[in-house]
Amino acid sequence: MPAVSKGDGMRGLAVFISDIRNCKSKEAEIKRINKELANIRSKFKGDKALDGYSKKKYVCKLLFIFLLGHDIDFGHMEAVNLLSSNKYTEKQIGYLFISVLVNSNSELIRLINNAIKNDLASRNPIFMCLALHCIANVGSREMAEAFASEIPKILVAGDTMDSVKQSAALCLLRLYKTSPDLVPMGEWTSRVVHLLNDQHLGVVTAATSLITCLSKKNPDEFKTCVSLAVSRLSRIVSSASTDLQDYTYYFVPAPWLSVKLLRLLQCYPPPEDTAVKGRLIECMETILNKAQEPPKSKKVQHSNAKNAILFEAISLIIHYDSEPNLLVRACNQLGQFLQHRETNLRYLALESMCLLAGSEFSHEAVKTHIETVINALKTERDVSVRQRAADLLYAMCDRTNAPQIVAEMLSYLETADYSIREEIVLKVAILAEKYAVDYTWYVDTILNLIRIAGDYVSEEVWYRVIQIVINRDDVQGYAAKTVFEALQAPACHENMVKVGGYILGEFGNLIAGDPRSSPLVQFNLLHSKFHLCSVPTRALLLSSYIKFVNLFPETKTTIQDVLRSDSQLRNSDVELQQRAVEYLKLSSIASTDVLATVLEEMPPFPERESSILAKLKKKKGPGTVTDMEEGKKEQTEVNGGVEPAVNASTVSTPSPSADLLGLKSAPASGGSLLVDVFSDAVPATGALAPGSEDNFSRFVCKNNGVLFENQLLQIGIKSEYRQNLGRMYLFFGNKTSVQFLNFTLNLNIQAKPVEPIVEGGAQVQQVINIECLSDFTEAPLLNIQFRYGGTMQNITLKLPITVNKFFQPTEMASEDFFQRWKQLSSPQQEAQKIFKANHPMDSEVTKAKLIGFGSALLQDVDPNRDNFVGAGVIHTKSIQVGCLLRLEPNSQAQMYRLTLRTSKEAVSKRLCALLSQQF
Repeated sequence: MPAVSKGDGMRGLAVFISDIRNCKSKEAEIKRINKELANIRSKFKGDKALDGYSKKKYVCKLLFIFLLGHDIDFGHMEAVNLLSSNKYTEKQIGYLFISVLVNSNSELIRLINNAIKNDLASRNPIFMCLALHCIANVGSREMAEAFASEIPKILVAGDTMDSVKQSAALCLLRLYKTSPDLVPMGEWTSRVVHLLNDQHLGVVTAATSLITCLSKKNPDEFKTCVSLAVSRLSRIVSSASTDLQDYTYYFVPAPWLSVKLLRLLQCYPPPEDTAVKGRLIECMETILNKAQEPPKSKKVQHSNAKNAILFEAISLIIHYDSEPNLLVRACNQLGQFLQHRETNLRYLALESMCLLAGSEFSHEAVKTHIETVINALKTERDVSVRQRAADLLYAMCDRTNAPQIVAEMLSYLETADYSIREEIVLKVAILAEKYAVDYTWYVDTILNLIRIAGDYVSEEVWYRVIQIVINRDDVQGYAAKTVFEALQAPACHENMVKVGGYILGEFGNLIAGDPRSSPLVQFNLLHSKFHLCSVPTRALLLSSYIKFVNLFPETKTTIQDVLRSDSQLRNSDVELQQRAVEYLKLSSIASTDVLATVLEEMPPFPERESSILAKLKKKKGPGTVTDMEEGKKEQTEVNGGVEPAVNASTVSTPSPSADLLGLKSAPASGGSLLVDVFSDAVPATGALAPGSEDNFSRFVCKNNGVLFENQLLQIGIKSEYRQNLGRMYLFFGNKTSVQFLNFTLNLNIQAKPVEPIVEGGAQVQQVINIECLSDFTEAPLLNIQFRYGGTMQNITLKLPITVNKFFQPTEMASEDFFQRWKQLSSPQQEAQKIFKANHPMDSEVTKAKLIGFGSALLQDVDPNRDNFVGAGVIHTKSIQVGCLLRLEPNSQAQMYRLTLRTSKEAVSKRLCALLSQQF
């Protein structure tokens, strides 16, 4: 038995633990535990009242038994009784037991809450801390309802001790994370910001964590924290390690507080006050300089603390994306880590440089490290570091280095880990298409990709190469010749057969003049692969054969013999059998003219967002370097506002942080910078383009897609919203082979022009930052003007910015929903519409549209399971509008009843009108 010190008052507990440890079998342990449980139960039920020491001892034993994995169904009341003790150790054990064993539905929760309230009101700092710790550990909604309004008062009270303030801040943070709707914003919010100036750094650290979380949801409430955070950070950064002895970690002053302050600053745009901004830039420069200094200790803890601050400072520099000197310095210092012996540092450096590559200021600096990154891709032992190297190569790629990067990634693909091959294949395919000046290079690259990693080439990749070859006359002959040569390899991947079958079936006539690729040779080459292929590929080859009958009449007899064979006409697969029968009959009875009409060359595919890019985004997830890299080149710079309700500004570069909604640029003053080069007298705006209203309606429940398309121009859109902020990317694609001259945009904002010339087949991009100032009904208008073939074109569209884009979904329980529903019962707060279904009534489609509309879809709330209910909050700069909706479908009558209730009449009517158009 272990020795028990004289001051330890629970000898019985030590004996019990020793007995458990000495048990030789599981059965012996259970027997000893059951004996102890019987003893404790008899003590609790005995007539003799137990003193505090005995209660504490037995409760401790129960807690230990529970931690061993056994159920405890008694002793809770005794633990609650310990809360009323005036002895610290007894009260501590009581709170510990409750934190671990009592759930939020317990009948004792009222007694527990009363005990906690008494301790919070006692002004005894030790008891207050124990109570706060218990609230945070339990962290239930019931705890939040009981104490969320009390804890802020303790936090900002002038006479609260520092240790209690720390506990209160962290307790409030816990409650806010679990039940943000129950933590009221009030007078305390302005006072809690001033805790950043507290003398006690422990209080500052806890307050920074709390303010960072709160400011993400309510940025305007806490915007005054920026100057205070900069001031505190400046004092820490400029201090020596001896100045903050209690908070110095291996010669680094307050490293974790510094990191938290830097993260807090990433919740806001750069400070507008020049003095604050100057002080912050000075802090960043000091951090970068200190990172270059010789280490004051060889221990890893010292370098970890220094590097934690450095990487967080670089994240802030990237987030601001407004200081070219700092961005380039950050890139150069990250470059030094690329060859560091520590794997984690190399990984973090590559990850941060991926984000730097998205900035116009640092993109060129990142490109200088291309050889080091290529070497990392080839030689790194850790697959995760190699993957980051591949991400960085993808991010730094542009027209100047695309051939080199694509070649290196293809070379690496032959030995790449299986886990990242598919991703590298997608990236190579995207880069080859995006930066292909010569499309023969693109065809060679994709065919090489299929040859090297055919198993990882998804359908989207070979679909895309087919689309591009069909859409470009200048590459069709080369593609037919190249794929014919590729098919002659003894071992040929099935994806190569698919591409070869499709291209030769369409354009085999372009190489048929060469005896080495005569029609019969082409057919025999394809048919030699037929028996090795899967059913879908065989079906494609049969279609190629019937195309050959039209292109090369001399092959008709040979192909008919193949189609007539038993292996085709009596194939066990119904698809192959049907194709063989129909193609044989078609080739036998149709005249030459009919064949030529039925089997004519495929028309060009409409241009749309690359499905490969969409697949990569889906694989990588939102907010990744893929999204950042898209917006980094050929962007224009515009500042200003749209409409009284929506403030929009277009910026030169999206924020390269993981958050696309950087929205940092303030509206600029000054006259309009739009200039008409040729002085054509064209009205600024005209009537809406045909079909634009229908397209506008389709974007109510989605954020990405094609906004407008005609025979000349395609306009794509990609947008993202959070609270009252949004960011929208507009893509303007020239579908012709002729230049667009004098290309300008008018969005009722002060703006710099886009590139005045849009090359044939090229695409330009513009980024718009949006801020919702108050609720609105009219969408802003976008006017595009350009000269095509000597004629000025003028197109006016509605931008799909609607009030529901600023919806934030809110989860609610059934009773909360109907309580709030009753509160919004006045006629001015409700909008209702009964309408006929315009589309098939599919419940899954309806769910998707309601979620796309922005509200949270609440399950098991409405008594009728066929109905849909949702809840959310419209965020504007001035107010927040709570919204509840109820959609009642009647499948027999093919009708819907839609009811919207909000705290503003105009919002109810607008949301009802927008949503009713979707069904």
